[in-house]
Order: sequence, then structure tokens, then C-alpha cells
Amino acid sequence: MSDFYLLWRNLFRRKLRTFLMMLAIFVAFVIYGVLGSINYAFEHGVDQVADNRLVVSNKITFIQPLPFAYVGKIQALKGVKTVTYASWFGGYVKEPRDQVGTFAVDPESYMQVYRDDLRIAPAERDSFIHDRTTMMVGEAVATKYGWKVGDRIPINSNIFTNKTNGTHAWELTVAGIAHPAKESVGTSFILFHHENFNESKTFGKDTVGWIVLETESAAVNDKVAAAVDEMFANSTSETNTQSEKAFGKAFFAQFGNIALIITLVVGAAFATILMIVGNTMVMAVRERTKEIAVLKTLGFPSWRIWRQVLGESLLLALLGGLPGLGVAAVLVTLMSKALSGALPGLFVSLPVVGLGIVFMLLLGFITGFLPARAALRLNIVTALGRL
Repeated sequence: MSDFYLLWRNLFRRKLRTFLMMLAIFVAFVIYGVLGSINYAFEHGVDQVADNRLVVSNKITFIQPLPFAYVGKIQALKGVKTVTYASWFGGYVKEPRDQVGTFAVDPESYMQVYRDDLRIAPAERDSFIHDRTTMMVGEAVATKYGWKVGDRIPINSNIFTNKTNGTHAWELTVAGIAHPAKESVGTSFILFHHENFNESKTFGKDTVGWIVLETESAAVNDKVAAAVDEMFANSTSETNTQSEKAFGKAFFAQFGNIALIITLVVGAAFATILMIVGNTMVMAVRERTKEIAVLKTLGFPSWRIWRQVLGESLLLALLGGLPGLGVAAVLVTLMSKALSGALPGLFVSLPVVGLGIVFMLLLGFITGFLPARAALRLNIVTALGRL
């Protein structure tokens, strides 16, 4: 009779109790898999940006604009290779709740800076650059709305008014569709001409939301960032220059500390499961006190009994946790499709799976250690006399 057979039989001696414990563990790892994947998508997407890109924003807050004149001054600094800029438009297609990340940009410089992130057909790129009434649409947006090149679409703003027609809409023609060149690049965006935007908006003329600059190499980032901020020190619009990675994390911080929220939710779930499973395992071993004493009397080594009890706890954690991660993978896949690429890299990645398995083993070890220790130290005479 193998140790695994004994382990399996003991674990499923009380089937209902075992299945309830497995269900609790299953739910905990579904929560972990989904939330962990979302956090990984945020962190991984930000960390994959080019390391020689800096973002210049207003020192007070990045939602405050900067004077357009800053663009030329920054371009003249030593160590700066290319400069582009963008402004947040607050765009939506039909209803305000139907938000789309819409940015007014300088087409030529913007696509030069992000040349390694996006794949755009040369003819579509040229059309976008030379026609200020056009827009470049990300693949995810084009797929979601069924847009194609040549379609004329009204894009609405929940911030700005178009003084040429007195509405919140700008009618733009789809010049091209931008495809991701990397897995971590999102394509849930619309780009249109900043020149068109600047001339037609009713306020904030000759300002930009933020400035993106490409340095000659990452080695000069700190020097360039210091030079930019020093240039505009004590001005009416002081600047804060940081890496694009840091800027991206600050942007996502608007939605709250995602990592902290996930840690608290998953931590609470695991703490609850730890108490439930740990207490149940102690009860299960106490029920088998006489059997353990008999096994020791028959010559079973204490370490073998210890291994059996601890093995039950580890097997229980794996039987509940692995299906939980599997269901989480299905849910995350459905979420990714529903978001239409708004959060690139949203899937149950190997790091999430690997950490999940580590958590399962830790859960199994922690909940099984005390019962296994009690079985290891069990005195045969005392146990048989008690029962």
C-alpha cells in the first residue's frame, strides 16, 4: 500500500468537509488569479516603455497645461533627440460613458517618438500627417466600432467646445489604423491633429498637456531632466520631468493604489482560508489520534506519519488552488476581450501562476505544520489510554 494511497484515502474520508475546504481555496485563488493578472498588466505595460523617453508635465499636477513655447526650448537642449507633445481631449464616441482615450498630438513627431511601439502603413501615416482633419485610430478602437479607413466619425469631448460649430464634437476622417508592435502596447486610443484642436477649442489656446522627449541615450536622462526643470524654475508654469515609466505609474495612480488594493483583498481572502483550513486540519488529525497511535505501534516511523499529515494539507491546497487559477485564466481572457485591448497584456502570466503555486504550497505547509507536528510528537500510551 503506497503512501499516496493512504494520503488520498485519509483526505477524502469525510468528502463533504474536504470539498468545502477545496471550494474555499478555489475561490481564494480565483480572486488571486484575476486581481494578480490585472496588477501584472498595469505594471508590465508601464515597465516595457523605452528607457530613453522623458515626460515633462506641470509641476503642480499633470492635468494642468504647459505653454506651447516650451516645446521649442526643450528641443534646443543638449542631449535631446526628438520632442513631441500631446493634450488630453476627454473623448467619447456616442455617450459620455463610452470613453475613448483621445489625444491631440503633432502627428509627425509623435509617430517618430513612438515608432517602435506602433505599426502603421506608410500610406496611412502620410495621409494622417498631411491632412489635419484626419485621425489615427488604434486597432482596438477600430475593431470595437467597426471603423475603417475613410470613415468620417464625430468625436465628442466632455471638456472642450468646438467654436467652429458650437458643439462638443469634432468630425474627423479615419486616416489609418495603428497596430501594436509589442504585446505590452495598448491600441485603445484616437490621435488627431493638435493644430486643428488648438485653433478650434474655446479655451487653453497655445498650450499642451505634456511634452514627451526622446533623449540620445538613457545615460543622459538625469542631466536632461534637470536641465528642463532648471530652465523653467520660478516661471508661472514650473515643470516636473520624469521617465515615461514614472509618469505612467503616476497616471494609473489616479485610479487608486492598485497594488495595495489587490494585496489587501487577496490577503484578507488568504487569512480567512488559512484559519478555516488550519482549524479543520487540526480537527481531522485529532479524529485520527487512535489510528496514528496504532500505526506507530505497528512500526510506522514518526517521520512517515508526519509526511502523511503534511502531504494531505499540501494536496488539499493544490486540488483547490490549481482549478482556481484555471478558472481565473478563463475569466481574465473574457475580460480582455470585453475591454477590447484597453489593458494590453491582460492574461494569467507565468509569474502570476508561479507565485500562485508558491502561495498554494505555503498555504498547505502552514495549515498542515501544526497537525503534522502534533502527530509526530504523539505518545502511543497516552493516545491509546485517552481513547
